[in-house]
Amino acid sequence: KLPTMKMLLLLIALLSAALLASTAPPTCYSRVLSLSKEITESFKELQTSKTVDPCVETLPRLYLDIHNYCVLAKLRDFVAYPGCDRVVEVNELKEKARSLYTILISYCRRDLVFLTDDCNALEIPISPPIEHS
Repeated sequence: KLPTMKMLLLLIALLSAALLASTAPPTCYSRVLSLSKEITESFKELQTSKTVDPCVETLPRLYLDIHNYCVLAKLRDFVAYPGCDRVVEVNELKEKARSLYTILISYCRRDLVFLTDDCNALEIPISPPIEHS
């Protein structure tokens, strides 16, 4: 009976450790990184959607790189863009962009390091290299 109890306690300890490891709070950097990726993907989906308003084509590009200092201006411009206020998806995207901007300038201000300030790099996303076979 004792070996069974030891195995059970060991199993509980391992499960508890795994649970604690997976529920660690996100760092400022990881939160900003995941939110920027989410916003970029949502923007891509919005641009390719057939059912959305034609005004979406006039929106400023929204490719985000949180390592580029120009991302702050990019977010400000997108949130302030006057068009498409009647489109729910655009308003939701603007709200996410506003949240990211707030996190960047308020909560993570001292935690982030910008590696570049190349604003043109945010206009043309870098495509992954094509592998030749």
